[in-house]
Amino acid sequence: MKKALCIMSGGMDSTLVAYIMRSRGYEIVALHFNYGQRTVEKERSSFRAICEDLGVAEKYEIDLDFFKAIGASALTDHAIDVPTGGIESGIPITYVPFRNGIFLSIATAIAEKEGCSAIAIGVVEEDSSGYPDCRESFIEAFSKAANLGTKETTAITIEMPLVHLQKSQIVQEALKLDAPLHLTWSCYQNEDKACGVCDSCRLRLRGFDRAGAVDPIPYV
Repeated sequence: MKKALCIMSGGMDSTLVAYIMRSRGYEIVALHFNYGQRTVEKERSSFRAICEDLGVAEKYEIDLDFFKAIGASALTDHAIDVPTGGIESGIPITYVPFRNGIFLSIATAIAEKEGCSAIAIGVVEEDSSGYPDCRESFIEAFSKAANLGTKETTAITIEMPLVHLQKSQIVQEALKLDAPLHLTWSCYQNEDKACGVCDSCRLRLRGFDRAGAVDPIPYV
């Protein structure tokens, strides 16, 4: 069976991507990163629960402590407050410098080792927080670099099936595929009940509202 390495945060987007790849006939190899984010424990438990629901046989959990040393993001530097005043234009302080580039580099190494023909990532360009490493052009450029830096027989494609979807469409697709949205977590700052006011919570709640669905996770 063909294999896909799915980068999975425990969030709604990357979870849907994994279920999409399974629906396309791929065996899923799951990859999760603990990079010092505020909700690291909740995201890890969500990832594990989703992998169990997917029936994943092979999964990786990679610790990247250096992100905290780099800082410059409200997700990894606790001295910087997570913004809760509403979704703003431009690149927010929750952007983690070149996170997806680093994630994809490690994913490429694991995919080559595992014999995966695809890497799947849940980047969303049109309805995201404006992160530059979520752009389709960046992922396409990285894909070229990855194949230049690996064996000729590796030939990895990087799939980004959500890149042009709105959050409401992501909710609708997840419901169609019966993805376990109740197991996912999106909040940037809380691990027990989602805050409802950080950018990620606002985008998620808006997506459910526009899709005419109810978000199954608990909120403050």
